[in-house]
Amino acid sequence: MSSGPEFGLAAMYRIMKKSGAERVSDDAADELRKVLEEVAERISRQAAELSIHAGRKTIKPDDIRLASKNILRL
Repeated sequence: MSSGPEFGLAAMYRIMKKSGAERVSDDAADELRKVLEEVAERISRQAAELSIHAGRKTIKPDDIRLASKNILRL
């Protein structure tokens, strides 16, 4: 795990504004960043496991899709 955030705060503000938020607090943007990074790590970890199970070293888009469905239960 890295020492600092992977996603920028500006992107979090844009996502929430595009989703209909009129105003976004700094704490809300930071919390969204933390949640998204946690979810991204879980998806990435499972995608890596799927690629290894398939005998590959490279994570493919299908690994991400399947892992995200498993993690998010969409």
